[in-house]
Amino acid sequence: MITANAVTKRYPEGHEALKNVSFEITAGEMVFLTGHSGAGKSTLFKLLAAIERPTSGSIVINGQNLAALRKSAIPYLRRKLGLIFQDQKLLFDRSVLDNVLLPLSIVGHPVKDAPRRAQAALAKVGLPNRAKAFPITLSGGEQQRLAIARAVVNRPAIILADEPTANLDAASAIEIIDIFRAFQQVGVTVVIATHDPLIMARVNPRILRLDQGQMSEPASTPSADGVAP
Repeated sequence: MITANAVTKRYPEGHEALKNVSFEITAGEMVFLTGHSGAGKSTLFKLLAAIERPTSGSIVINGQNLAALRKSAIPYLRRKLGLIFQDQKLLFDRSVLDNVLLPLSIVGHPVKDAPRRAQAALAKVGLPNRAKAFPITLSGGEQQRLAIARAVVNRPAIILADEPTANLDAASAIEIIDIFRAFQQVGVTVVIATHDPLIMARVNPRILRLDQGQMSEPASTPSADGVAP
């Protein structure tokens, strides 16, 4: 599903954000990417989303080498990814429903079916009755749920979430991670960058740890059901 082989990312000023990083994530797996601030987590997510390209090495997603991907092919790759970054980029001048409809509009989803699909995505994240509201009226946890609904409305095979609980209280963080776990349990591959000990204690995924841009040994492996004992 996702394979990184000897990935290095070096920026023009000489800073190496990632150094010889290798790992493999299988289909339907939930993986936590952890590490100190500045360890390279966000850089790795940008590479996985083809926002940036590695300086050397390769990242292969579903058989596609992202380093060799033509620019014109990148939008088609991203249709298979649910991207949730720290900056949610919600459209505060549009309703909740319109925010979720936007990705469907971009890919040319049939107009007649789009509202039903968007409403179903909102129901999956617990916001079925907030479609007409505007994001500014939502709580922090609800805004994050909206970002997730928008990311999954195209039914991606892979969800990439960068610090999705960073600004949430404990109760909201648990609700958000449970939503991700529900997607993983129906076969979606979920990769979450986090250093939140609360959600790491609640879920027992495989952990990949970055330290100064290098991958250290996995800290744990998942239990049979992917849930912490």
